[in-house]
This record gives sequence, structure tokens and C-alpha cells, in this order.
Amino acid sequence: MKFFVDTADVDAIAELNDLGFVDGVTTNPSLILKSGRDILEVTREICDMIDGPVSAEVVALEADAMIAEGRKLAKIADNIAVKVPLTWDGLKACKVLSDEGNMVNVTLCFSANQALLAAKAGATFISPFIGRLDDINLDGLDLIEDIRTIYDNYNFKTEILAASIRTVNHVSDCAKIGADVVTAPPNVLQNLAKHVLTDKGLDAFMKDWAKTGQQIL
Repeated sequence: MKFFVDTADVDAIAELNDLGFVDGVTTNPSLILKSGRDILEVTREICDMIDGPVSAEVVALEADAMIAEGRKLAKIADNIAVKVPLTWDGLKACKVLSDEGNMVNVTLCFSANQALLAAKAGATFISPFIGRLDDINLDGLDLIEDIRTIYDNYNFKTEILAASIRTVNHVSDCAKIGADVVTAPPNVLQNLAKHVLTDKGLDAFMKDWAKTGQQIL
């Protein structure tokens, strides 16, 4: 499973990328706002940093304007994935942009029917939002499983990019279901390495080592 990091914080991306944990990056208007930087500038810097897909989101709501924005974003770098919302206009934009050879990430997916339409429109990635479904007492992981079944039934090439990841359990559960990608904030990816028994065991080792009075260096 591929890991995308969901942020526009270039320092956080660089740290994870140095460890080999970044297969791509996803951004959105909220993350650009949080970064406090110009969208074109920060997106270009991220694209220069990593080889994988970098999702940059359009902000228009009408298809023709989405297409125009998508074309401009795609010119930033060869690894741009134009991000469009899962609306009827977004699907129109997806079809045009994907037919032109651009990677397209269709976002804000909350149903299997939406995911089916995105695949038919040529989406490179479909982004179902797990956490936001959990917020309204629906199981976001059920959606991932439904999309996996449909895509496998018909050999769709669209990759399932599980988004709105809130916990480390979301990550492992998505891996078991067969999501192609998870995109998560840096802190969630870092927390994958943590376990209370690891900390407890290391503490015991260090206490015993101190009793030996020895040093390695």
C-alpha cells in the first residue's frame, strides 16, 4: 500500500520523504490556507521534492472553470494530479482532463455509486472520506470495501485513495481491505511506529543496560 502525506507543510513532507515513507502528497484549500503560502509556489516546491503524485485541488464549481484551473495546475509539474470534487461538474472536468493525459484525483467521495461514476469518467484516484463518514455514525471502512469489490468486479484501474484518515487503525484496516493508497496527516503516519509495549520494553532494556556500567562508544 502506498502512503501519501496529507499536508502542504514542506518540512513535514521532507522528513517523511527522507525515510522513504512518501509515495505522494495530497493538498486541498484548507491545507494551503494552513501553510500560509501561495498555492502555485508551495505546490511547485512539493513537486520538486518528491517523485510521486501531488494532488492540487481546483476551487471552481463549474466544469469549464474547473478544466481551465486544472490545466493551469497541471503545468506546474509532470507529477501533478488535478483534484476535482465528486459533483456532476467535477465528473465532466475529470473526463476532459483525464482524456488529455492528466492524472485526476476525484475527492469528497461518500458512496460506492459516486466511486463507480468516477472510475467511468477516467479518474486516476478516487478519494473516499473515511473519517467524515465515521463522524455521522456510518462506517467509512464499509465504503472502502464496497468500492474495492466493484472495482475488482470490472477491472477498473482507478486507485482507491483512502482519505480523511484519523487513526492508525484506519491505516491498517484499509491495508487489510485492499485500498491502494492512504493519505494521512504527518502525525498519523508517525504514530504508526508507536506502541506502548515497545516503549515499555525499551525502558526495561535501558535500565538493565545502565546497571552493566558499560558503553558501546
